[in-house]
Amino acid sequence: MTHVTTPFDRDSTAQDVLADVDLSGKRAIVTGASSGIGVETARALAHAGAEVTLAVRDVEAGGVAARDILLSSGNNNVQVARLDLSNVVSIRSFVATWLGPVDILVNNAGVMALPELELSFEGHERQFATNHLGHFALTVALHQALAASNGARVVNVSSNAHHLSPVVFSDVDFENRAYDPWAAYGQSKTANVLHAVELTRRWAEDGIVANALHPGAIPTRLQRYIGGMQTPENLRKTVEQGAATSALLAGSPLVEGIGGRYFEDCHEAEVVSEPELFAGGVNPFALDPDSARELWDLSLSMLDNT
Repeated sequence: MTHVTTPFDRDSTAQDVLADVDLSGKRAIVTGASSGIGVETARALAHAGAEVTLAVRDVEAGGVAARDILLSSGNNNVQVARLDLSNVVSIRSFVATWLGPVDILVNNAGVMALPELELSFEGHERQFATNHLGHFALTVALHQALAASNGARVVNVSSNAHHLSPVVFSDVDFENRAYDPWAAYGQSKTANVLHAVELTRRWAEDGIVANALHPGAIPTRLQRYIGGMQTPENLRKTVEQGAATSALLAGSPLVEGIGGRYFEDCHEAEVVSEPELFAGGVNPFALDPDSARELWDLSLSMLDNT
């Protein structure tokens, strides 16, 4: 299997990546697109001509973001729709109102390092529920719309924090182990990668592929529970740079037909089982096909109980 590299790097921006790409006629959904790298991913897709729906919890903030994207891109096909990924009713309502195919689904929204154990989505640990299970439910519910695209892409925004924990199948919700904010976050980010691996295996025949990515260290609202960015300043990115790998996987012809992989800095990441602090790479447990199958089945069973 060929390792994927591109002409872009950690300094490239989302609009650099899609500068010469025409996405006219493509329909994209970006979750959590009212701020941070979500809005910059949506902006780059709109500049490339795609019809973009900002799927957000706060529709007022989403409206502000949509108007800003419209003004900068001249693209009138930018909409806002309410979506709360911690609420199964909200997810079902969003999908029920969607008509037609989905060409690009960017599962971008997330929460990080909640200081105390919180439950949502019918009793599941909130980081796993929001970062993985909510996006899993959304993606599964959109299966037919994605298949109707004849070449859909799903993009899962993960993190190098996935190295902090595999998915602990025996106790996903911290019922029998002490809650740790970073272990919970790491588990949810590993789940994002495993989701992409298994989705590609199951749905490639429908013309659907998925990849996961680490966007880099970007100062956004994601750090609100930890008192701000902890990564050394020289290793940080701007939000425009942080959205570049998402934009690449969502719209670039350079990764056409590629799926089940993990990217960072606009390249496929190297497999690294013993990562260094603030270094990159993808842990083997995040690409393990058996774990990917187990997570898919577990996620379906969790949805069946909602």
